[in-house]
Amino acid sequence: MLPLIDLPFAWAANALGASKDELKLIFTFLISYPFAGVLKRLPDTQPWKKNCFLIGVSLFYLVGVFDLWGGIRTLFISAAGAYAIAAFMDGPYMPWMGFVYLMGHMLYSHLYRELYLVPGVVDVTGAQMVLVMKLTAFCWSVHDGRLPDDGLSEFQRDRKIVKLPNVLDYAAYVLFFPSLFAGPAFDFREYQRWIDCTMFDVVVPDSKHGGTKRKRRIPKSHIPATWKAVTGLFWILVFLKLSAVYTTKFMLSDKAMEYSFFRRMWFLYAFCFTARTKYYGVWSLAEGACILSGLGYNGLDASKKARWDRVTNIDPWALETAQNTRAYLEAWNMNTNKWLKNYVYLRVTPKGKKPGFRSSLTTFGTSALWHGISPGYYLTFITASLVQTTAKQFRRHVRPLFLSADQKSAGPYKKAYDVFSMIITQLAFSYVAAPFIILSLSGSIKVWARTFFIAHLGIIASMAFFNSPGKQWLVAKQQKRVGRTQMIERSISNDNIHQEGGGHPMGLPEDAAADFGEIREAITRRRSSSVISPGKEVGKGKEKEKMNKAN
Repeated sequence: MLPLIDLPFAWAANALGASKDELKLIFTFLISYPFAGVLKRLPDTQPWKKNCFLIGVSLFYLVGVFDLWGGIRTLFISAAGAYAIAAFMDGPYMPWMGFVYLMGHMLYSHLYRELYLVPGVVDVTGAQMVLVMKLTAFCWSVHDGRLPDDGLSEFQRDRKIVKLPNVLDYAAYVLFFPSLFAGPAFDFREYQRWIDCTMFDVVVPDSKHGGTKRKRRIPKSHIPATWKAVTGLFWILVFLKLSAVYTTKFMLSDKAMEYSFFRRMWFLYAFCFTARTKYYGVWSLAEGACILSGLGYNGLDASKKARWDRVTNIDPWALETAQNTRAYLEAWNMNTNKWLKNYVYLRVTPKGKKPGFRSSLTTFGTSALWHGISPGYYLTFITASLVQTTAKQFRRHVRPLFLSADQKSAGPYKKAYDVFSMIITQLAFSYVAAPFIILSLSGSIKVWARTFFIAHLGIIASMAFFNSPGKQWLVAKQQKRVGRTQMIERSISNDNIHQEGGGHPMGLPEDAAADFGEIREAITRRRSSSVISPGKEVGKGKEKEKMNKAN
């Protein structure tokens, strides 16, 4: 750590009542903006200078600001191991070896952090979580680069790595300072196109020779970057204001029980909203630095204006006004959703087959382990999967009743249904996400008990209804409105929309009941085959014996 660097942060921490290390973290996000401005102005023809600058700034953050010498060792072990696996292993198991190695190393870090947690102190676990996403994707991209194009999807062809990068390029990708601690994660090919500026190639008319030509023009990004910075600071200020009121200590205190049930539900919503504002602020600040460096560039929109949403990680408005579980989850931690979809969910699925319970189960387990090992994470994930399954039943059987008979426009009560759906979605996920913040098993159960386990009771009641004649009543009512043929077509259309989505947000199963049904069927098939197989072998033995006697 640099001498005297702690003094201003210690003073500010005492004045604001915040953690010293959390203020340091905000400092690194803010100082990344001028550093990103310098980075963008280094010579494009000398990418090694940009690489060295990226590495140098990240080392300054890790050692000069946080004194994380052990953190450098942790990141080096992950990065060096993944590079060695990609370089010296070949075949279909190479990316899975990289996946197991990186996840195993991160699991060790989670265990260590769980055993020796120091509240308010920043460690390297967050940076390692981002790195796991980047390096598992790196291993898969190297693997795809060794396969013929006709066996790859469009996404895989776009992200494949044909030639292993040199150590300097790889190290700079690992230590990309604007997204070092909190993300967003991105693929190596995106970094490569940024560092060699091919990301900014555009097609323009060739006035001299006719036709078109490629022109390299790096658009100005200071306005969208500034807007992200202002937005991020706004959310940080909101968090600092609310976090002094809606605390874990208050939620677990006896004082909270002095209020009515509806007031406690409000506290639960405010408590989770406060926690979200911290992530809104951090991710917005990190995205803004990425935009200023140029990495956030995502081509041109229909009006030929530059888009800066390549590394967008959060959509607060979409999340806070979400009317269903899928919209809620898709607006949260978007890059983790992309990683789970492209490098877990679709990779587990055998080629030529539709994703099944194996894909869902693997993705769910990966998402849970990636977040950590605290009991609260698993209470949240398991309950969220049940909420999502229940919500799918409502969307399939109740929502159509609020549409017009042709199912193409809203019915007279559709707005009321939308408002009610939004309120239920927000309250349900406040209930679900509370253990994610509290983390401890006893504390999570205590908070749920203070709301009479309302979401769990709702899940049980809903599942009981949709497994009773009530479901048939809804189906008959809708069938009478639109006709059997249109209902079947509509159901198939909805199912196809979910399948084309390719993966579930945050790794949560779209339909947990269906996945468990597939598991039961698979177990039954295995048992049946194990019973039949010995008989077949006995029959073959008898036939062989008869043939020997005949001979």
